[in-house]
Amino acid sequence: MTQPAIFIPHGGGPCFFMPPPSDDPTRWVALEQYLRDIPGMLPTRPSALLVISAHWEMPRPTLLTTEAPDLLFDYYNFPAYTYELTYPAPGAPQLARQVRNLLSEAGIGWGEDKKRGYDHGVFVPLKVSFPDADIPILQLSLQSGLDPTRHITIGRALAPLRDENILVVGSGLSFHNLSALGDPRAAVPAAEFDAWLNETICVAAPADREARLARWSEAPGARASHPREEHLLPLMVAAGAGHGETATRRFTGQIWGKAISAFHFG
Repeated sequence: MTQPAIFIPHGGGPCFFMPPPSDDPTRWVALEQYLRDIPGMLPTRPSALLVISAHWEMPRPTLLTTEAPDLLFDYYNFPAYTYELTYPAPGAPQLARQVRNLLSEAGIGWGEDKKRGYDHGVFVPLKVSFPDADIPILQLSLQSGLDPTRHITIGRALAPLRDENILVVGSGLSFHNLSALGDPRAAVPAAEFDAWLNETICVAAPADREARLARWSEAPGARASHPREEHLLPLMVAAGAGHGETATRRFTGQIWGKAISAFHFG
């Protein structure tokens, strides 16, 4: 069974496991529902998940090869109970071997980390989507330098995994400018960039998609939406893994009045 490659917005910190914010009680409701609905959007239950999170960068694409990873609570100044969340999903050693082989065949160097835990770009959204924590997960880092073409290439190298019932998940945010979250003036560039992403991914010919994504910083509202692009790069990996296939926007909404979207390839 062939799985899609997907790009998901992972929210902010442990947002889905806290009381609704008093200033906007519905802020995370629609996104949480989308995440909860993901299993029903898939052709079948995945055998494993390959997750690329915005919150891990290494000099080479690096695999988390721990058999039973802990959680890395890499968010700050949240209530104490949010540091007691659990998500005991097993590692995926067989998938790690496959990923190493595919990267090597594509001439892409790789590394391994046997000590790191799942960061919140992994366990927070997946605790919503797959709450039983019973699907093996392999986390793969971004590559330092954050070159979009490099990450598209990494995704293309990993595309064959989809035919083996592996779900490729890019976990980030299509708008990530923390200093502008509360600034209403950022709503227009956020909407412009979101519209450009949708046109690039879902409307433009698949053959043109990767070239456009490689030049993402030239898009309207691009740098206002991503002063630093680490939260956008997981989308590039998902797009590479969905090379040549049609894509759909499966979620669109707002956080603090700023447009965000999720995309599925294949």
